[in-house]
Amino acid sequence: MKLHYGLDDLKDIDFMAILPIILVGTILVLIAFIDLYRYRKTREHIRIWVMIILFVNTLGPILYFAIGRKDREKFETRD
Repeated sequence: MKLHYGLDDLKDIDFMAILPIILVGTILVLIAFIDLYRYRKTREHIRIWVMIILFVNTLGPILYFAIGRKDREKFETRD
């Protein structure tokens, strides 16, 4: 059993298969940050959402759009 992999083993990875996943995750993160910045005055818990978006990878932006955008609706009804 091989426990250590060297740089020579990278040639066996098909990066073109991984590229769409990386691109979709990056685009989701960017869109979530743009939306969070655009509506920063109407959002609650901005720092927590930044951490979730950054560290939960692809699921973080999806959670933000599903749950975090509801903060704005609550804020607008309070005014």
